[in-house]
Amino acid sequence: QVQIVESGGGLVQPGGSLRLSCAARGNLFRLSVMGWYRQAPGKQREKVAIITSGGSTNIADSVKGRFTISRDNPKNTVTLQMNSLKPEDTAVYYCNVQERATIYWGQGTQVTVSS
Repeated sequence: QVQIVESGGGLVQPGGSLRLSCAARGNLFRLSVMGWYRQAPGKQREKVAIITSGGSTNIADSVKGRFTISRDNPKNTVTLQMNSLKPEDTAVYYCNVQERATIYWGQGTQVTVSS
């Protein structure tokens, strides 16, 4: 059984920083793509940032220059460093992990940017 465990959400003021972490646990062969998506109230889920096992990244234009994604392959973890946060970054953030043809989602962690 595979578990996707997220941590690091919370409330932060505009301009602040948060760090989201995600660990994939269980009987996993090899994870190809790991990343983060988000969903704000009334909006569709959107990709924030993804990273391949080789380290190639794809960052959404809306967060480029502010967010950084990294991963630790042996530990099956992925981290999203979020700086210069804006109110429009408020959303539930979901970790996404792909193993072969299977996609796993975390339960989501709330990020609220507000003064």
